[in-house]
Amino acid sequence: MSNIKLTLQYDGTRYLGWQRPEKDGYHKAISYRLSSVLEKLSGSPVTLYAGARTEPGVHALEQTVNFVSDAFSDMEILHRDLDHYLPMDIRILHCNTAPERFRADLNARSRTYEYRICTSPVYNIFTNAYTAHIFPSPDVSSMETAAGYLKGQHDFRFFSGAKKKKGTEKELIEISFRKSEDTDSDTDTLIISLTANDFLYRMPSLIVGTLLEIGQGKRTPESILHILEGTEKAGAPCEAKGLLLKSVQY
Repeated sequence: MSNIKLTLQYDGTRYLGWQRPEKDGYHKAISYRLSSVLEKLSGSPVTLYAGARTEPGVHALEQTVNFVSDAFSDMEILHRDLDHYLPMDIRILHCNTAPERFRADLNARSRTYEYRICTSPVYNIFTNAYTAHIFPSPDVSSMETAAGYLKGQHDFRFFSGAKKKKGTEKELIEISFRKSEDTDSDTDTLIISLTANDFLYRMPSLIVGTLLEIGQGKRTPESILHILEGTEKAGAPCEAKGLLLKSVQY
């Protein structure tokens, strides 16, 4: 049996996230598309383990997955076959064998998400499938103050859509804000980056959505403290199309 590690990217626009229960749109999940192709190629069911479980509409620049199978010995052929049978919005970047004990979910040290916002007066039609649009630009200084309250080890249950009381303490390692300018299209983009040891369900979108409300003056940076305490609700989740899983670190 070989432990096979895949690195892939996908456009999440038409999917209900990485994984869904069968009663809730399993066939519209990215994991279903990948596992279906692998089962077709191997002739037997496979169990996928993913570094992160992205939400509906969220993209991945670099997702890590592993599975165990005795059906594949040549990684180049497997890579070719996957790219042939997978839809065009799911692409394999790398296909390798991994150590026997490697698990893409359990061995991950951290995950990084990015949120991309077009802050120009005119929405760039060539990037709008992967960026939100906010004009005028939210106040980065206010969001940086709020980020200071978020960083570190906290119970993030109130920044989650999951109804769970255990396993909600996570470490938000880094939050950064940077601006980039595309001189060819005269477009300004604000990129918010989040790195944590792990994320709860909807945690990235709720954190970004709350930061944007602070940046737009709808609430104060100190509201983060009240949300963490459970005395105030988090902001509305950010628009999914601007959010992407940048990488999983091992």
